[in-house]
Amino acid sequence: MQSLSRFSFLPLLNLQKPISSYHLKQIHAQLITNGLKEPSFFAKLIENYCLLSSPQNTKYARLIFEHFHTQSLFLFNTLLRCSQPNDSIFTFAYWVSKGLLVFDDFTYIFVLGACARSQSLSTLWLGRQVHVKAFKSGLMSNLLVKTTLIHFYANNKDILLARSVFDEMTERSSATWNAMIKGYTSQRGRSKKCCREALVLFRDMLNDVSGQIPTDTTMVCVLSACSQLGEIYSGACVHGFIEKTIWVPESDVFIGTGLVDMYAKCGYIDSALSIFRLMSVKNVLTWTAMGTGLAVHGRGKEALELLDAMEGSGIKPNPVTFTTLFSACCHTGLVEEGLHLFHNMRSRDSNQT
Repeated sequence: MQSLSRFSFLPLLNLQKPISSYHLKQIHAQLITNGLKEPSFFAKLIENYCLLSSPQNTKYARLIFEHFHTQSLFLFNTLLRCSQPNDSIFTFAYWVSKGLLVFDDFTYIFVLGACARSQSLSTLWLGRQVHVKAFKSGLMSNLLVKTTLIHFYANNKDILLARSVFDEMTERSSATWNAMIKGYTSQRGRSKKCCREALVLFRDMLNDVSGQIPTDTTMVCVLSACSQLGEIYSGACVHGFIEKTIWVPESDVFIGTGLVDMYAKCGYIDSALSIFRLMSVKNVLTWTAMGTGLAVHGRGKEALELLDAMEGSGIKPNPVTFTTLFSACCHTGLVEEGLHLFHNMRSRDSNQT
């Protein structure tokens, strides 16, 4: 059989949609048969195996690294980056115990990212061990490592340690500020105090001598803080800041949705409607925020009309849409509207089955 060149595999491993497990095994076999040992090919193979998200394919991805002719840190980091969070953490812990690899900053960025996304109860303890190891390895001066560490602690509800890491940093990027501000707005158990801290931090970001510019992510998080606090003055100031900078809220679906949600929750439903109508792009969250706002303000008929318009625009309501609308109808005593929602949901379920 004619030997295949390295270029024969590039189109196969760079496809936009996942390749089947069967075809991946064939490509894997051909790489070995043709003696191709470039880590970049095997890294693509690991990525494609991990995309299939099954225990068997995760095992194949891990075996590629373990059976490579030399234990490549590049392949190891690829495995950590592409695996499911708990698999990444397990793989990292296993190779720490073997003591055969010297990890770099990318290793810690990927494993801390996995700890931030993991839902395991032991994740906070594990992440702290990774933090200690990164510190002992002398990698805590890396900006991305520290930013990911903030994200990890905030996601695991340890906002005090997240802030401690943030305060110790002599250099911060926009992503660092965003991680800390978003961390504050996601602390649901003590949202009022944390949301105020988020607004103070946003002010500090604007005054920071390093001149980090807020991004769309920053503004969405700050609008969320204003929504949770119900402070229209702060929200209107943030809106004014957005208008004066490079963003046009009507053309940014995430900022536009944040503004709709903020005005609705602060009691200014007509302002929310005005932003909503001006938006050129809307997603399911935009429609849900507007519909819920109308229902909360006792405008149940308009909320139901909006639901019909939503489906007419080609966007299907999801479970969150129905749950929030039900809750709004319940709190405002809109019995008929709630029953209409219930029948609408039942008819959708019957049509899908």
